[in-house]
Amino acid sequence: MEIWVVLGIIAAVAIVFITIYNRLVALKQKRSNAFSDIDVQLQQRYDLIPNLVNTVKGYAEHEKTILENVTEARASVGQARGAGAERIEAENMLSRSLMNLFAVAENYPDLKADANFRQLQSELADIENKISAARRFFNSATSEYNTAIQQFPANMIAAKFGFYEEPFFEIEEAMAEEVKKTPEVKF
Repeated sequence: MEIWVVLGIIAAVAIVFITIYNRLVALKQKRSNAFSDIDVQLQQRYDLIPNLVNTVKGYAEHEKTILENVTEARASVGQARGAGAERIEAENMLSRSLMNLFAVAENYPDLKADANFRQLQSELADIENKISAARRFFNSATSEYNTAIQQFPANMIAAKFGFYEEPFFEIEEAMAEEVKKTPEVKF
């Protein structure tokens, strides 16, 4: 009879272990899939940028530094891979560069009136909204994953099998302050 009790305990421990491991794998996959959703939107933004830069070039030839920064930031994004801190930093750098580009556009009334520029700006705004929604989902998946690997008894299993805390996709403080500013409306 004792052997059945011992086998029952071993089986119960094995089932708990397998359940925890499979949950961690599922959460990691959910996080990866969430980043893939962001990646699709980021790729659309990435593809839109050369058209935007070329449109602005014709109007703002002496704003060469800003255009070069956007181009360099776009190249950094092209080289960064995965959902790690390097990729997140590259995307933040690109977002900062685009904010500077749109600030320059404010100085060129003809550019702001250009139909091509307005369409590109509208497409970019739409993509940015989709990116924001995808980031929220990604950060939710990251939070759920990070919480799961920190909870008992999963925390005893997680590190041994390569499950480590993952970074959130957050905008930098400098950009966050810029985003929080109340827009100035002029008529």
